[in-house]
Amino acid sequence: MFLTISTTGTPERPATDLGFLLHKHPERAQAFSTSHGTAHVLYPEATAERCTAALLLEVDPVALVRRGKGKGRGGAPDAALAQYVNDRPYAASSLLAVALAQVFKTALHGVCKALPERAAEPLPLRIEVPVLPARGGAELVRELLGPLGWTTVDAEPVALDAEFPEWGDSRYVRLVLESEKLRLADALNQLYVLLPVLDDAKHYWVAPDEVDKLLRAGDGWLASHPRRELITTRYLSRRRSLAREASERLELVRLAEADGLDVEDVDNAVDETSDTEQRPVPLAEHRRTAILAALRSAGAARVLDLGCGQGQLVQALLKDARFTEIVGVDVSVRALTVAARRLRLDRLGERQAARVKLVQGSLTYTDKRLGGYDAAVLSEVIEHLDLPRLPALEYAVFGSARPRTVVVTTPNVEYNVRWESLPAGHVRHGDHRFEWTRAEFREWAEGVAGQYGYGVEFAPVGADDPEVGAPTQMAVFTRAGAGAGTGDDETKREDRA
Repeated sequence: MFLTISTTGTPERPATDLGFLLHKHPERAQAFSTSHGTAHVLYPEATAERCTAALLLEVDPVALVRRGKGKGRGGAPDAALAQYVNDRPYAASSLLAVALAQVFKTALHGVCKALPERAAEPLPLRIEVPVLPARGGAELVRELLGPLGWTTVDAEPVALDAEFPEWGDSRYVRLVLESEKLRLADALNQLYVLLPVLDDAKHYWVAPDEVDKLLRAGDGWLASHPRRELITTRYLSRRRSLAREASERLELVRLAEADGLDVEDVDNAVDETSDTEQRPVPLAEHRRTAILAALRSAGAARVLDLGCGQGQLVQALLKDARFTEIVGVDVSVRALTVAARRLRLDRLGERQAARVKLVQGSLTYTDKRLGGYDAAVLSEVIEHLDLPRLPALEYAVFGSARPRTVVVTTPNVEYNVRWESLPAGHVRHGDHRFEWTRAEFREWAEGVAGQYGYGVEFAPVGADDPEVGAPTQMAVFTRAGAGAGTGDDETKREDRA
């Protein structure tokens, strides 16, 4: 199986930036082990003017049969030729889609720390798949890929035998895609979904989590696709219950996008006030409520959400008119893209749009853009840093930016014993570098407050267990000498600066 991704460039923006975006160096050929063979990544050409990355998947037919328990296509419904001699090593399928996701995982998420601006913008792209199974023919290929921003969708049927044209065409096509309107991540996610859809078979058992994979890869394009039902049905191997669940969730997304609303605002048919079942309030909602209360109590109007993630807190702040300027900061371009979509920045009115801004930045470096604000929020952020890097964040926020108020929330590790689904000794999230007890958090917060001239108060967030405390702990720092409201002298000087 073979697939190439090409782009063009200039001396100022060289095409070899593709290597950064794919996280694979153009000067090296690399091999990756997969469950059904070996995936190779190499670059047939790599110049400033043009760069091509090739993904070559060598499939082991014997391993494929063994994993498929003797069913020639690895468990798929149609053993085209035989158990050991078939089209699986040559024709693009779900095998190639899985290899694509494994080898280019970071690129699929749109993440590139070296060149974040390139990852977030469209590229001139040309993608070629020499042999692509297409149940439905070239016309279906154009129907599926045509609405997705490709200026060229060339699906040339492959003859059964070029020497005997009277035999007609095979079910395979040679696919060429070209566009200057798509991000690399968008193109890769489309291929991840549509390769197995066009083949109309998968080499592995389709479990319920495939619905989440489909919606994640189809974010931004699948909900409004004219062939959404066919894509959903084929991707989920015609499992009716899963296809129905996916269709229902996609329809909510489509309706929300059409009305400029959040999915939660559309999916409100049930009147919770009359529901006889008492539903618990999510901990994330408790946190946002506590943070908003602390900011209102501090009289903050201009607020920084440091480590804003996907923008949930920014969205809540935007709904309250007393917060006149809201800045969300995150190092992840992907997170900021999702936040912009959540906030519908491109659809906000002029007055609302003037209140909110999303910027990329690292919280462990000083940033002059963050000076002069009334308040800053670090909600579930500090535990994602390695402890040796924590002093850098402390200085950047408390020593350099110096807002009047800083609100910090972090998990209370003592409460973890109350989570039945959390194994003993495990942290709540795989990316957490640490989780503190209440005493440890208090010691840290009081040390930071004393070092940088702040007072600090503590509050539990969520149900406060008499033995282990609340699930989240919050500290509210107030700069010494800073009065209520937004007009203390130091802030005014920072604003003028």
